[in-house]
Amino acid sequence: MFTGLIVERGHLLREPEASRQGGVCLAIGHSAALARRLSVGASLAVSGVCLTVTGLGDAASTVELSPETLSRTTLGGLRAGEAVNLEPALLAGEPLGGHLVQGHVDGTVRVLERHDLAEHRVLALELPPDLSPFLVMKGSIAVDGVSLTVAGLLTGSPERFEVALIPHTLAVTTLAERVPGDRVNVEVDVLAKYVQRMLAARGFAPEPRLTTLPESGSPPQGP
Repeated sequence: MFTGLIVERGHLLREPEASRQGGVCLAIGHSAALARRLSVGASLAVSGVCLTVTGLGDAASTVELSPETLSRTTLGGLRAGEAVNLEPALLAGEPLGGHLVQGHVDGTVRVLERHDLAEHRVLALELPPDLSPFLVMKGSIAVDGVSLTVAGLLTGSPERFEVALIPHTLAVTTLAERVPGDRVNVEVDVLAKYVQRMLAARGFAPEPRLTTLPESGSPPQGP
């Protein structure tokens, strides 16, 4: 479990490498301070995706992406030198400063627009119909692992939502680099999923259909 409060930005030390298990291994460089908080087998959120640390150095970690992770997230498109948002798992007793984030990405969506407002910024992103029931004004959403508040919501046609980025978020996360056309990982609020499922079980709402939007050129995958 995570909070969506990014600890630091890491970077890929080299090109992704094929693993023996049919996936891909990523070598991620980060601070020695973060390395001391990790161990082999620990969970690490990489741009919003919960991954297992398979190797650990003084200032680097190795993680493996399964074929399903490659199909469901943007991580398969990373290249050497690119930055990623990093957050270690939440420990019992630590403050929950963001919101409950599982690291289970619900889909990838495109950035539609970017509006710079002095030192602040607003990103408009597409809202797939299957995710629409789980977003509300001033509710929580994780974008590339960053806990954000839904600042704008337009349902109907076209559907889109907006998030506001403060200077601190722009300084410490990769969202400062996102431009229209980029794809980002999104995870909706897990509490909204439970509410929707309970209402559907009682016949008060349609059965939730969370599907993943694959990256361009990737075949659709099942849930």
